[in-house]
Amino acid sequence: MAGHSKWANIQHRKGRQDEKRGKVWTRIIREITVAARQGGADVSANPRLRLAIDRAKAANMPADRIKYNIDKATGTLDGLTYEEIRYEGYGIGGAAVIVDTMTDNRVRTVAEVRHAFSKYGGNLGTEGSVAFQFRHCGQFILAPGTSEDKVMEVALDAGADDVIVGDDGVIEVLTSPTDFEAVKLALEAAKLLPELAEITMRADNPIALEGEDATRMQKLLDVLEDLDDVQAVFHNAEL
Repeated sequence: MAGHSKWANIQHRKGRQDEKRGKVWTRIIREITVAARQGGADVSANPRLRLAIDRAKAANMPADRIKYNIDKATGTLDGLTYEEIRYEGYGIGGAAVIVDTMTDNRVRTVAEVRHAFSKYGGNLGTEGSVAFQFRHCGQFILAPGTSEDKVMEVALDAGADDVIVGDDGVIEVLTSPTDFEAVKLALEAAKLLPELAEITMRADNPIALEGEDATRMQKLLDVLEDLDDVQAVFHNAEL
């Protein structure tokens, strides 16, 4: 049940996301669009759309804006067609990086992603070059001081795969993507509110970077995350 220390990295990540909050709505709208187009507008039958709507509400997006984008995606309104493309590459010190994008122009997107990697010390790889180092899963992060016994009881009973306690006391709950929502509801019902709850690509073997290497890696990640077509960046660097 031991695990890597995560709390400082989680707080750092949330801080960086807060700095970029102006782009959050754009990314959520794209996620709503693709989720609704692929799985339909019925929220009860579309878990991906439910998760996107939860993110939209957490970002204070108005209900009418959410509905507008669902309607647009399902053909009620005309709109752009987005496709999802994943890129894989290497950052500083050989750190593995996955870049998930949604784009209406894949030529533009791959050029921007390749340029970011090459300019800031990384290398764009081929499909499958680093994905094997990550696990597609649901992830919940609970703050140090949360009852480990209670989390284990609630999460495992709801179908979680594992509960990991870090050296700093942070508790991480891992699920399959299909069990994510059931575990989320169970934790909330038990008043166990995660600092982070998402379906993600979790790195199996983190690489510690310090000093100049950490600074350079953060710059590369910032540039990738700032690209208009990028939805999410996953990596195995602990900064």
